[in-house]
Amino acid sequence: MISEAQFENELQLIIANAIREDVGDGDHSSLACIPADAQGKAKLLVKDKGIIAGVAFAQKVFHYVDPEMTVEVFIEDGARVKHGDIVFHVTGRSQSILKAERLVLNSMQRMSAVATKTRHYVDLLEGTNTKILDTRKTTPGFRACEKWAVKIGGGENHRFALYDMIMLKDNHNDFAGGITAAIQKTQVYLQETGRDLKIIVEARNLAEIEEILQSEGIHRILIDNFNFEDTKKAVALIGTKCQTESSGNINETTIRHYAECGVNYISSGALTHSVYNMDLSLKAI
Repeated sequence: MISEAQFENELQLIIANAIREDVGDGDHSSLACIPADAQGKAKLLVKDKGIIAGVAFAQKVFHYVDPEMTVEVFIEDGARVKHGDIVFHVTGRSQSILKAERLVLNSMQRMSAVATKTRHYVDLLEGTNTKILDTRKTTPGFRACEKWAVKIGGGENHRFALYDMIMLKDNHNDFAGGITAAIQKTQVYLQETGRDLKIIVEARNLAEIEEILQSEGIHRILIDNFNFEDTKKAVALIGTKCQTESSGNINETTIRHYAECGVNYISSGALTHSVYNMDLSLKAI
């Protein structure tokens, strides 16, 4: 995964670009009717239920917009919330609060939805040794926040992007001339470039798993779109040679069955691409 410094830089890029997009040359609604020195206070009100996420991100947004704004937090990231809960108060220039409002709400609503779905999947896996992973199926330009929300919800992060892990999927293998050729070329590439990246290889059937196991240095095998019986066979074949990951159309009905097959991880794009935003509002008080 990427470093904390890289991750923080991604967050700052998200904030800067979102403010650029939303504010442009000025919040003219506020500039027109609210004095520049007017002070205000607002509360983050929950109008839904689930896992709250994005509190720490909201603090970063407020600080970016106006370092003099202060935030008093009552409910931290990862806590369960219900309708009527107040997550925090923000105090400062009224214009600054209004400038930050939409980015804070959009981000927290989305992050809370991701954290809530992740926690649901984590609860479904309780008692097994399987962990839930996210994917790269994220909202363009908002990946860092969505992956942060997965962690808040109790899940684990897969690779952040194309640059921090090698993942040889079916198209890579086919274009490279087969699985073994793809692995060999990858290992030469890593040696020549001096990169220390973990290698995951996707398998479409048991024969491909047997082929992957002939190569050394594989971190994890992605058991893609297997049924339950073949997943069990795959896990038995792989043993402790490397990690195992199930993926492909796994939902809340089937996720525990796959976990009970003995895989180390289950990856799900649904954590980030199929969620409904939590209803939140920022109200002046």
